Amino acid sequence: MAEVHKPVILPPPHASDDEIIARHPPIPRVTTDEDSPLVIMELLQRIKIRDVMRTDVVVLSRRDTMRRAQDLMRRNRISGIPIAEGGRLYGIVSVEDIIQALSGGWIDDVIVKHMSNHLIVLEADMPLAFALKYFENYNYGRFPVLNKEHRLVGLISQRDVTRTLLYELTLEINKLEKKAMQSSQTSGDDSQAAYLLREWSVLHNDLENAGKAANDIKAILREHNVDRRLTRRIAVAAYELEINICIHSHGGNLTFMIADDVATVVAKDTGPGIPDVVWACKDGTSTANDWIRSLGFGAGMGLANSKRVSDRFDIKSVMGKGTTVTCSFNLKPGGE
Repeated sequence: MAEVHKPVILPPPHASDDEIIARHPPIPRVTTDEDSPLVIMELLQRIKIRDVMRTDVVVLSRRDTMRRAQDLMRRNRISGIPIAEGGRLYGIVSVEDIIQALSGGWIDDVIVKHMSNHLIVLEADMPLAFALKYFENYNYGRFPVLNKEHRLVGLISQRDVTRTLLYELTLEINKLEKKAMQSSQTSGDDSQAAYLLREWSVLHNDLENAGKAANDIKAILREHNVDRRLTRRIAVAAYELEINICIHSHGGNLTFMIADDVATVVAKDTGPGIPDVVWACKDGTSTANDWIRSLGFGAGMGLANSKRVSDRFDIKSVMGKGTTVTCSFNLKPGGE
């Protein structure tokens, strides 16, 4: 008799990282002290997971092979594939599973032998606050999303949550910037320097989102009518640093700032650190594995190119803690 793969449903107090939480998990506690931004609290309750999740999910069946999963990941540049049949979720195969299959010699085995079928899931109708709490409590980059009938309807990643919140907050910031600009123009005071701050979360091996922060930065610079050649230089540095965080680190953040006629891109990761920054800043140096290279990434660490296009470049790295790279650009010709 064929093995039946049925999700394990346990009361939330007994649930652990490798068990499925099916329905009605404990409501995440949202801080309500005086320092909590009310706009963020409101967004976390108003926006539903279905509004943020991705619905164009690539899926495979249990009888597909690990090699088939490898091919789909390579062609779609994704780092995980849900295993589902008729909408029913049975498991997930990740990049790490593919790497183990390649090294272990079972890349042609059927997926059901090696997929992870111990999962944690979210529901589409949950407030976004649930997703935020799950990402805080569990060390996963994404969660499958089920509907009320327990059918797979999407995936949600940390990047999806961060992007949505940043987008909503950006709308508010833009309103404030326009008001400040209008006030400055009305008073005839044009001495105020433009100020802008944006931040993106970059996850380890989140290849399907690789480069999106750099594209956002390029769009921001175009909106501010920055010279096209300078825009390209800044975008190149941002892209190189974003990819570095994605494939060479444990994950981190990319920050973009404009202040006092200077644009700054800061990449900060959480490890593992670089033992020789001089070596890392040379052309062609890389710590990417063969899997990452097969996807078209990791030919070099990108630090040399980031330094080449920047007006000012700085890198600091501490083993076991992480690396911070700062690239600055003068927005006015002849700026020091």
